Amino acid sequence: MAVLIVTARVPRRKLALSVAAAALLCCCTLALNLGQAVSQEVSGSALPDPKGVRSNQDRIDYLSAYGWQVKEEPLATQELQIPKEMDESYNEYLALQAEQGFDLEKYAGKRVKRYTYEITNYPSGETGVQANLLLYKTTVVGGEVLSPELDGFLHGLAMP
Repeated sequence: MAVLIVTARVPRRKLALSVAAAALLCCCTLALNLGQAVSQEVSGSALPDPKGVRSNQDRIDYLSAYGWQVKEEPLATQELQIPKEMDESYNEYLALQAEQGFDLEKYAGKRVKRYTYEITNYPSGETGVQANLLLYKTTVVGGEVLSPELDGFLHGLAMP
């Protein structure tokens, strides 16, 4: 078995600078990873619990947890049935719900209630913006914010 030994002369000053640079790089990497983990934990815990939403006040509080202020009474309450089989026309809507942690396919064929509220604090100052919440029994299973205007928009419950 052959052993190869390599020696090099490195001035102490360069060695000290190299060690300090490596230590600084390690510290920065750790700080970034820790900051990312804390950020994910805080954002995850800030989301409201979708279970146990029973009353009008519970629905308002749920929307409030996302930062929305809404009028006290819903504009509309409708009972809907989630289709048993969803074709590709539902893909974008299902993706929007999935991005928020909702799995509407799990409720295929089930009857849900949709509560529509008027938002009074949309960041752009636009009026008439609405928030929909889909509830299966006492669990929020979907939701979105939208502008019913002809050139309107649709996005998740998170404040833009």
